[in-house]
Amino acid sequence: MTSDAHAPVMLGEVLEGLNLRVAGTYLDGTFGRGGHARAVLARLGPEGRLLLMDRDPAAVAAARREFGGDVRVAIRHGSFADLAAWEATHAGLDGVLFDLGVSSPQLDDAARGFSFRADAPLDMRMDPGCGESAAEFLARADEGEIADVLWKFGEERKARRIAHAIVARRRERPIARTGELAELVARVVGRDASGKHPATRSFQALRIAVNDELGALARGLAGALARLRPGGRLVVISFHSLEDRQVKHFLRAHAQPPPTRRGLPPPATAAPPALRLVGAARFPAADEVARNPRARSAVLRIAEKCA
Repeated sequence: MTSDAHAPVMLGEVLEGLNLRVAGTYLDGTFGRGGHARAVLARLGPEGRLLLMDRDPAAVAAARREFGGDVRVAIRHGSFADLAAWEATHAGLDGVLFDLGVSSPQLDDAARGFSFRADAPLDMRMDPGCGESAAEFLARADEGEIADVLWKFGEERKARRIAHAIVARRRERPIARTGELAELVARVVGRDASGKHPATRSFQALRIAVNDELGALARGLAGALARLRPGGRLVVISFHSLEDRQVKHFLRAHAQPPPTRRGLPPPATAAPPALRLVGAARFPAADEVARNPRARSAVLRIAEKCA
């Protein structure tokens, strides 16, 4: 891993997409370790405001250490799913950024249980103080529910076989550590020519389920649309096809005129589109991927709130 492992992904494209104004109000719903937020704040004047959110208490602590003394900054511990409930957003936003998925610090901290690269407690919660861990889910879910999660969120073709093996193993002892789960999945799935670890899809699926990532994304997109001012921008970076598909469908659904019957004029009372798509999907340049391999699967989409 290069020294850029914690670098903000597609930073130039994000700043361009937000179309920053020095006196604007912007929300970073996934602070992480502040790479994007730092660059946004550097471009705001004394009248500008930056709202920061993260589910991870470690990320919120980092935000408070670095930005807590800046009167332009407000910080909230919580999911961007609830951004519309934050009073600081009620006056309207000129831009919203979501950098989805697990952050580099979360992956690099073995104790968080996101990765199969080191043996650790099987946790995977973005907020360790909230909700059910991956180990707790695997201990109580039935075989069908486990298989559904692995298929729906990991597109794992051997989901049923893995789920069967998990249930058989837990009859002997609970699966409590990342190493145990990775080993079990590897035995069921086997190696293939892709070079990916055979547990990659299963770990992704469990993480998405434990954190309700797609449900949070749906609520966050709706909240962003509600709070953006006309002309405000929504910028979303996705890292796997499930996220990107959901973002793409949301943006397109709100950027299209209402359907009409063939041969008939649109109804006079039809609401106009709420969003305007800003260009096509964007991808990281080759030199960024070379510096920061974690950027390789990133997809960035931009939309603007209509008047």
